[in-house]
Amino acid sequence: MSDDSCSPGSTPVSAAAPAAVRALPPVKVTRQIIATAFFTFLVYLAIGIPMAVLPGYIHLDLGYSSVVAGLGISVQYFATFVSRANAGRMIDTVGAKQTVMRGMLLCSASGGLLLLSALAQPLPFLSLVLLFTSRAFLGLGESLVGTGAIMWGVGRVGSENTAKMISWNGIATYAALAIGAPLGVVLDRSLGFAVIGLAGMLLTVLGYVLARGGPVTPVVQGEQLSFKLVLRKVFAYGMGLAFGTIGFGSIATFITLYYADQHWSGAAFALTAFSSAFVGARLLFANSITRFGGYRVAVVSFLTEAVGLLLLWSATTPELALLGAGLAGFGFALVFPSLGVEAVNLVSPANRGAALAAYSVFLDLALGITGPVAGAIAGQLGYPQVFLFAAIAAIGAVALSLSLYRSAQQRGKP
Repeated sequence: MSDDSCSPGSTPVSAAAPAAVRALPPVKVTRQIIATAFFTFLVYLAIGIPMAVLPGYIHLDLGYSSVVAGLGISVQYFATFVSRANAGRMIDTVGAKQTVMRGMLLCSASGGLLLLSALAQPLPFLSLVLLFTSRAFLGLGESLVGTGAIMWGVGRVGSENTAKMISWNGIATYAALAIGAPLGVVLDRSLGFAVIGLAGMLLTVLGYVLARGGPVTPVVQGEQLSFKLVLRKVFAYGMGLAFGTIGFGSIATFITLYYADQHWSGAAFALTAFSSAFVGARLLFANSITRFGGYRVAVVSFLTEAVGLLLLWSATTPELALLGAGLAGFGFALVFPSLGVEAVNLVSPANRGAALAAYSVFLDLALGITGPVAGAIAGQLGYPQVFLFAAIAAIGAVALSLSLYRSAQQRGKP
């Protein structure tokens, strides 16, 4: 089946959503959203499986420092960061389905490179180079699938369901991470590190096959704003997202080494606690943004995340650390959709792929910077201080969200 049918010249539509899409019953809307979010689930399962294993592999098996271990995680986010503009424009021009398919192929290549990295372990430098290259491919693929799946879902269910699509995409993301982290530990211990790469490759090949058989959504035509202009429009919202994302980046990158430093076991379950709490919050408070508004939800979310990070910082037992990780995940759950809905609504429908990509850039930037910066903090001050640094950033996000809320009130927006 050709994918040329999703090119801009084939099925253009006006900026308004088709009436048939708007008229979908709620049950069918949810079913379409979940079906599309499943592609995100597959990619983030491939991301989550190595998450708790990679830092230890780089630091302990290959013999590199904690800063290099942090960079090993961050390479993925830097690659996602630099490819966001291309992902957004790809969605707005060739279509969301085609974007998702291309992303799946990149993630499959990443799995193959990680497999080669494992086989090259007796040559640490070569293994590290292959691993970094694998992470870069994974970041490129994540950019295309993560943004493409959201806009593919919006194209299937209508723009009025944007918040719901973003929320379910997040549920898919963190459900996959919750499953992937402990699964990766089990696979590594029972079958070896090489199977981690093989698993990622097989999962994303499956994603490509399923995406290829999925429905095409029309490309919305309209004036295309420059990515620079779109980025400027969403800048303040993205900075709030970046401040809040530092907490997730710190936990994802250093929770394993933090537990090891404290001589605790069960680090993978801290990632599971974060992800499970994230999913729970999304399910319990799915309608809170519509009911209370994005700004109010963002303020409460950042405050909750900060409390969880402070608990992680001051934890004296693994149980308290687990509670802190879960509370941080609960708070972080609604950060992306709460500010994201407000950011996407700043532009016309023809530019919403670019707006979502531009907004997501700040998540990538935060995750990319967090690895090496937090690694330096850990090296100089100890692992607990990493979470204090993240908590301070979350508190800064509270202040920024309050400022955005006041500005919206002055413009007459509730």
